[in-house]
Amino acid sequence: MLLCGFAIYKSYEATQRILSSVWVIVDGRPIRAEVAARKDNLEVEARRHISDFHRLFFTLDPDEKAITAAIGQALYLADNSAKRQYDNLRESGYYAGLISGNISQRITVDSIRLDMRREPYAFRCHATQKLVRSSGTLTRTLVTTGTLRDVARTDNNPHGFLIQRWETIENRDIQTR
Repeated sequence: MLLCGFAIYKSYEATQRILSSVWVIVDGRPIRAEVAARKDNLEVEARRHISDFHRLFFTLDPDEKAITAAIGQALYLADNSAKRQYDNLRESGYYAGLISGNISQRITVDSIRLDMRREPYAFRCHATQKLVRSSGTLTRTLVTTGTLRDVARTDNNPHGFLIQRWETIENRDIQTR
């Protein structure tokens, strides 16, 4: 009876070990990938979600279809607060100005402060914006704040977070070249 119980225990242990890893072939070489619980990577995924949203919302080229596509993807990652900011920018002619002036806008996220102690998770994002024109480059600082709420993962929202109460705290010029 003891031997049978021990054999069952060991086979269960071996099965769990096999199921917790996957072999992935990269460039013809097998690489072992370990399965991790979501909580193990929660902060990394939250930072990536915030970074992806800002990249999609603020990295724009002077093409109406490209702007619409990028903003459309960004709006899947945030609530109505981002939609309101988009609508305000559109109504003020900001995107039309980018297109007519052939201005490319790039963003680099410098740092993200994130409070993971309780949900919704508060964040503050510091970034640098560059607006590239034929006449020169304008560099701006950008500081935004908001909270993250857990939601279901989807194809449009792979990290499973939703940015809420998003607002721009600072967006000022720092250098013109």
